[in-house]
Amino acid sequence: MSTHTVTVRGTVHIDIEMCKGCELCIPACRPAVLVMSTDVNETGYRYPELLPGCTGCRACLDVCPDFCFEVFKYEHPFTVEVDA
Repeated sequence: MSTHTVTVRGTVHIDIEMCKGCELCIPACRPAVLVMSTDVNETGYRYPELLPGCTGCRACLDVCPDFCFEVFKYEHPFTVEVDA
């Protein structure tokens, strides 16, 4: 498996209980670090899970109709190696 370097400028917190499983965030995620869970929340919906490599780009926040995402920007960006 290959890896590549990603500059991390932020991350997101996902309120999984607010999620209704629409999956709009999955294709919107530019670094492709959101995947749908196999588990369900208390209301029975699958929800997105965050993999390493989030850049804090806000694409998930911008498309989410249920406001499940909160974006946090880091004061100092850093780089990480992630699986490709």
